[in-house]
Amino acid sequence: MNDTLCVKCKGKGLCGRPRCPILEKFKSLQSISPVISGNSVFGASPPAIFVGSYGYPRVSAGPLIPPLAKESEASIFEEPSAWANMQIEDIISLRSRMIRANTNFHVKKALEQENTLLVKAQELALSRKPVDTEAWFFKAPKQELKFDAVLTPMGPSGLVKNFEIAENPNVPKKVDYLVYDTDALAKDAVLELYKGNIPVEHITRLLSIGLLGRARKIVPTRWSITAVDDMAGKEFANRIKDFPWISEIQLFSETHFGNRFEVLILPRAYSFELIEIWLPKTVWSGESSWIAEDSEGYDGKKGYSPLAGGYYAARLPVLEYLKKIKRQASVFVLREITPDYWAPLGVWVVREGMRKALQNPPKKFDSLEAAVSDLAGRVSTPKAEWIQQAKLLSDFRFQTTLDFFFKG
Repeated sequence: MNDTLCVKCKGKGLCGRPRCPILEKFKSLQSISPVISGNSVFGASPPAIFVGSYGYPRVSAGPLIPPLAKESEASIFEEPSAWANMQIEDIISLRSRMIRANTNFHVKKALEQENTLLVKAQELALSRKPVDTEAWFFKAPKQELKFDAVLTPMGPSGLVKNFEIAENPNVPKKVDYLVYDTDALAKDAVLELYKGNIPVEHITRLLSIGLLGRARKIVPTRWSITAVDDMAGKEFANRIKDFPWISEIQLFSETHFGNRFEVLILPRAYSFELIEIWLPKTVWSGESSWIAEDSEGYDGKKGYSPLAGGYYAARLPVLEYLKKIKRQASVFVLREITPDYWAPLGVWVVREGMRKALQNPPKKFDSLEAAVSDLAGRVSTPKAEWIQQAKLLSDFRFQTTLDFFFKG
């Protein structure tokens, strides 16, 4: 396998193989999958909905149901913020109990009321609390695990004959209002929900199952995750541009599931840069390191890179932080993935790791050189191997800004 191609691809099929050999390795962990007897499953869905991308525009979609889970314990299956003290194997074990009840939908049939399975899936997606759900399959769900660079691991799947929701969903007023507002653009609905403290996971499933926007359609979960991070991030970026610059250089650090995050915040007009380093023998990198960069200036993001999912997931917490402190800044993020990150858990690892970093007390510095030296001391990769790609740091060091002429 080509290590460079693998880390760019992360299971998307760029090599042309029908199955990713790296992901197939993790699927072999069948010992932690639940034993399923019979053709039916009953449990409290967290709630959770999954929409696949294979076969687009005709995709598989439906609820995720952990068998025998009680309402009081079901939320943890879909709450990344609650997994901070778990090990990777604990999360895989937890998520392997999430059984996918799939049926096929055309993405443009989001408003098709005659499709009762779709209507029930949409009803489930509205809820903010676990909902007792029972599903009947044509045959027992296939014992397998699904891994992905963006998606959270999931367990067995099967083609569903029917499923029923055993109780009325608990729907937040903001969700109810925006789902029935067919004049609101999807972007505006997402932002309104986000401002209303609706969790990202809830917004993602509403967008994914076709409940937001004017021209509504079903959106694969992996795409909707990135879309929600991107839309919310763009809105926050526009808002912070009216704030004054931060007054000092700050550096935040955190390690999360074998991912090291270094977040350097600089007094300058808004820009954002992410450097991602995959050390040898991590999930995708094979025997050699892989380093990539992506960035945006004051006018926003242009183009696409292999870092897209992680990029938007890293940017959002930074913008949340700047909005909270009402300051503008240039932000440099270095994410170094170590061999301790031995299985893909999804892009939520980046989002939650960044939030953890920004909750720590920052170190403060009088110079960029001192801050970069401190940062480099915690990173395994020699500075010489990544510093040349750090465009934002170079700009900060060498570009003269207008405020220089007015000091003193």
